[in-house]
Amino acid sequence: MSKHTNTQHTSHHGPLAGRIALVAGATRGAGRALAVELGRAGATVYVTGRTTREHVSEVGRTTETIEETAELVTAAGGTGIAVPTDHLDEERVRALVGRIDRERGRLDILVNDLWGGEHLLTGSVFGKRSWETPLADGLRILELGVRSHVITAALALPLLVRSDAPLHVEVTDGTAVSNRRYRENLYYDLAKNAPIRIAFGLGQELAEYGGTAVAVTPGFLRSEQMLAHFGVREENWRDAIAQEPGFAVAESPHYLARAIAALAADPDRAARWNGKSTSSAELARTYDVRDVDGSRPDAWAYFEDVTYGGKDNSPDDYR
Repeated sequence: MSKHTNTQHTSHHGPLAGRIALVAGATRGAGRALAVELGRAGATVYVTGRTTREHVSEVGRTTETIEETAELVTAAGGTGIAVPTDHLDEERVRALVGRIDRERGRLDILVNDLWGGEHLLTGSVFGKRSWETPLADGLRILELGVRSHVITAALALPLLVRSDAPLHVEVTDGTAVSNRRYRENLYYDLAKNAPIRIAFGLGQELAEYGGTAVAVTPGFLRSEQMLAHFGVREENWRDAIAQEPGFAVAESPHYLARAIAALAADPDRAARWNGKSTSSAELARTYDVRDVDGSRPDAWAYFEDVTYGGKDNSPDDYR
């Protein structure tokens, strides 16, 4: 089958109608929102993760499942297909890719949003030197944040390059510019810089297929886990600013998701983004995207100017 094979288009309307996407790591947070917004744009979206209605991953949250994510994709106007997958299990990933191949014949959009290591950060990473981090926890961080991405890319890219316009998105924490600073701990630093290099390297390899590989980062993300950490909900998230002033520049997961959906619909995306790293804010400016509250937050600019630069600017200046 040639790389231009175009089979089983859906009848959805929208800029991504007929496109086939895989969001790896779509149980919650940015991954869930990405799946929903790709579906809203008309795509058929395979969503994967480890937490289902029958099984809970090591993250330990029962409140979000991949089945629910798939239902939200369909409700938004796309087709959501939940496939329970541990992306550290090569055979499970092979089976996932084989299923997409049988059912669709190609893949147009691959989003690597795999992580699930938040539970390791507070006790084992933040505030600790690397040699104080339990080795097992540090290596688990590298498995969750690097190895899972490499396995998924290696096994899914042969299907992706059948598309007439392959798009590979690596989701991470920080851009190449912001991550020039040490990310507090060796394991975390490696885990969040590796996707940037993955996108850079794959950008070289996908260029001959007219493809695009790009690393993207949200700002201060109001994920379900972050809201729970502060004891707030999306409806009253601003109450958390008293605990963490920087949360005033927080963004919903749909901000990044809307921006990536717009990038996916851009016919000139390869020239603009291939091999690069970018942020939700930069994409939002490029594609005139706004968050669910109508704002356009830029947390990384706030961190650069205020947190590290010492400027006395208001968070409102960055919304």
